[in-house]
Amino acid sequence: MGSRGTQGLSAAQTHALDTILGKATPGIGIWLINAMEWRMIDRLAGASEGTYAKRPRETYRRMLVESGVCFVDQWIPENPLTMREHGFDDTAERGPTTGGGALVLDGVAIDSPESVVRHMTEVLIPSIERDIAAFDEDLLVNQLLEREARDQNELGPDILKAPYTDPFARFPVFQYGAYGYEPYFTAYALYGDVMERHFSRSADYALLYNRAAARAISEGALPPYIRIDHDITDSRGTLVSLESLDALWMPHFARCMRPFVDAGVTLVWHCDGNVTPLVPRLLDAGFKGFQGFQYEDGVDYADICRMRARDGDELLIIAGVSVTRTLPYGTPGDVRKEMEFLVRNGPKSRLFLGASSSITPGVPWENLKALVEGFRYYRTHGRG
Repeated sequence: MGSRGTQGLSAAQTHALDTILGKATPGIGIWLINAMEWRMIDRLAGASEGTYAKRPRETYRRMLVESGVCFVDQWIPENPLTMREHGFDDTAERGPTTGGGALVLDGVAIDSPESVVRHMTEVLIPSIERDIAAFDEDLLVNQLLEREARDQNELGPDILKAPYTDPFARFPVFQYGAYGYEPYFTAYALYGDVMERHFSRSADYALLYNRAAARAISEGALPPYIRIDHDITDSRGTLVSLESLDALWMPHFARCMRPFVDAGVTLVWHCDGNVTPLVPRLLDAGFKGFQGFQYEDGVDYADICRMRARDGDELLIIAGVSVTRTLPYGTPGDVRKEMEFLVRNGPKSRLFLGASSSITPGVPWENLKALVEGFRYYRTHGRG
């Protein structure tokens, strides 16, 4: 399933695929680095200042290669264009979670929990039911394979491209991004029956979608891997109570992930916030890896790395130097020390190194330089 072997792959791509499969490798694979400050992208790419703004895709790819990256799941070369020199582009249009003001969806003013319920029952859930009725598995398989082939071709032989949530997986999501935090979570607390109905129908559609995606991974001999990305934890833990999560969301989430689990695809969860209470639930659902980690929120990286998947396999860990603490506020020595900690406490064979998330503007060049030097060292020398 998806284990296309090494025929036709470069040494860098083989290194990445072998790590995913848990095979012995000469060094540690390096995962995506997403620097957001344009002049730092230029420096990492070995280009003159201003090059990224003129040729973003080419320069971003060059940054990855020059930084030692051999594996990406997200190919997002234009993502840093959402930033300015000192941070978020405050001229960009704001949405429900970024202070966008009054919100109207499909003629429904979202100003109360009841308005959320009205929109979900009258618009959102019926739209999911139409998607179920119109679903075309063969069309989706072809679209997914075309998308991955296009991205892999653009990345070239130095980097292995693997599937990511978008466009490869669907599952029930918490709709705070559409309705805003306060209206949505108030509705969640008051109208659990409506929330579960939404999660259930979303999972019905996701089950169709994910069966097709698992088929695409098999037929296209793609890396048997998907990183699943959905922020449902903050620094305190889960955004909703564990009891409600277990009752309303987790059963539907787990059942729509089954096509991937049954097909032998390694599911990796992106960790924002204190993911600790979610970890055992994800392992029970068949997840076999984690990426990110906000150590300052109390996440015990070493403890997670010692855990096993439900079939006994070693976990796949994408360990990141902290983008909220070490890279912006530490020293080059702190960066090197954290990388050594991540390697020493990581799994023996299924370990990638990267940054814990996107690297925002303002990180000192000396820290970025230390990060990339560490990437190059560990990719060549491994744990030695």
